[in-house]
Amino acid sequence: MLTRRSLLKAGAVAVPAAAMTARPALAAPVPVVETSGTAPASLAGFDNVIKSFVKEREISCAQLAVMKSGKIVLARGYRYNTGAQALPTVTPTSLFRIASLSKNITSAAIMRLVQDGKLSLSAKVTTLLGLTPADTRMNQVTVLRLMQHLGGWDRDTSKQDQLWLDHTISAALDVPLPISHADIIKYATGRQLDFAPGSKMVYSNYGYMLLGRIIEKVSGLSYETYVKTKLLKPLGITRMRLGRSLRTEAASGEVIYQSQYTNKTVLDDSGTVVPYPYGGFNMPNQDANGGWLASAVDLVRWTLAFDRPGTVLSSASIAKLVAKPEIGVNSSGAWYGGGWWVRQVTGHLNTWHNGSMPGTFSYLARLQNGWSYAAIFNRREETGTPDFDVIDGQMNNVRITTWPTTDLTSKYF
Repeated sequence: MLTRRSLLKAGAVAVPAAAMTARPALAAPVPVVETSGTAPASLAGFDNVIKSFVKEREISCAQLAVMKSGKIVLARGYRYNTGAQALPTVTPTSLFRIASLSKNITSAAIMRLVQDGKLSLSAKVTTLLGLTPADTRMNQVTVLRLMQHLGGWDRDTSKQDQLWLDHTISAALDVPLPISHADIIKYATGRQLDFAPGSKMVYSNYGYMLLGRIIEKVSGLSYETYVKTKLLKPLGITRMRLGRSLRTEAASGEVIYQSQYTNKTVLDDSGTVVPYPYGGFNMPNQDANGGWLASAVDLVRWTLAFDRPGTVLSSASIAKLVAKPEIGVNSSGAWYGGGWWVRQVTGHLNTWHNGSMPGTFSYLARLQNGWSYAAIFNRREETGTPDFDVIDGQMNNVRITTWPTTDLTSKYF
């Protein structure tokens, strides 16, 4: 700070000493969690979980929706406002990337094809897609094994998740960026599997990308069109769609994604370093694995596909989706069905799944006593942030004595 003497020495106009008194610094804005939508007083416990969750992790955009016995009873948008940047209001219908919550959508689409007599779960993937694999064990990969993550790919063993290898695949095949689904399949099919199909369960994004291609091949429609027509339309869900890579391509009402990380763009060969959520990965290539946009109210509405047999899927189709696999029941008694983790609880099959990619964390659960919830956030756990995967325990620990009778469904559908 310049003193009165230094100002005079510098040739500045003299300033009265009284006028040199330092002004008090402006107080920094106090961060606040702003909300929209409806959270009945009897469900304040759920609302408070999300408020604390976003505040502790400084998550700028979030949503929560709760359904009880087929009625949407809570629908909230949350914005953690620090005053550091201008962000649009988050409403209950704002769209978020939902990452791997897309997997139960894809599995349901497969089961609809099976239900309609157009596909068999025992059909071999190589035959369906006309593949000639370098590893002949891939001929033992069936549609059902893809759905249950029994296909033979282990990203921890090979250190390769095919949906996140754009630069590697581009170089290996000598093709320009952006790469396509066909390029990814050609690269993976030319390599050895990491284990014999059906011998163990290992989560595979690539397996679900292949399921998307099977849906297209068998139905004759694009993956997105098939899902919208056969699965979402019967439930009155119209907002959901596949996402795009760039912020300039965002859908109307889509939130802004945040990450502390950057990456070289995978959308061209320029080598430009971009924010990871915007060109650091190829969103269209994620489609059947993790490419959908949805709101939390859309997601709890989507659970009715499994809670109301006959609307989208038959009772037999739903039972097959949650059936125990040939291998892979873990020590806690849970297993992976078709796009859902499943556990038997007090005479009910609880199903749940999370989703995570740069700029996204999501969670969807169908639980005993007839309630479901969806929580979505515009960033995921990264270095220096508290755990994100505690959300299920925090939500499950809320005790509700009286459930609201008001149904918010007509407000959003």
